[in-house]
Amino acid sequence: MDLREEVPGDRRAVRDVHLRAFGDHGLVVAELVDSLRGIVAAGGGLSLVAEDGGEVVGHVMFTRSLLDCPRRLVDVQVLSPLAVLPEVHRRGIGSALVRRGLEIVGERSAPVVFLEGDPGYYSRFGFVPGGELGFRKPSLRIPDQAFQAIKLPAYEPWMTGTLVYAEAFWRHDAVGLRDPEA
Repeated sequence: MDLREEVPGDRRAVRDVHLRAFGDHGLVVAELVDSLRGIVAAGGGLSLVAEDGGEVVGHVMFTRSLLDCPRRLVDVQVLSPLAVLPEVHRRGIGSALVRRGLEIVGERSAPVVFLEGDPGYYSRFGFVPGGELGFRKPSLRIPDQAFQAIKLPAYEPWMTGTLVYAEAFWRHDAVGLRDPEA
């Protein structure tokens, strides 16, 4: 398996990975990825693919967002989305994408990476609930344990505050959980 940065020729395959991995929610995620590419292209993130035998089988994005700190706004990264084709789950592809992505954004001096996800999965990479680190989630719809963060070497103790997602997350309503009964 090879991990590499996404290139324009990967777009259709990346879209297919998200459509297949996320089921009914796949179209929203695929459209979110399309919107986030502009941020990545402008140097504000990272888009990695996992390729096996010439086929794209996994994808992860890290995109620039902001941490609203008392001192000033700080550029941070948000890990979202992460997807692997269902037929190759449990082969370490998602883990490899996350680890490599964290390594790269750390080298690029990102101080913190945030995500919404399963603590049982992401804790293996060092993510912990963001509230425990002094961070506030951007929406009340995000379960406390799902709002996670990892501090990277560029982090400084004064960097606390509220995560502010990039606009595309709000436009695609890809923040937190919606209550269909509300």
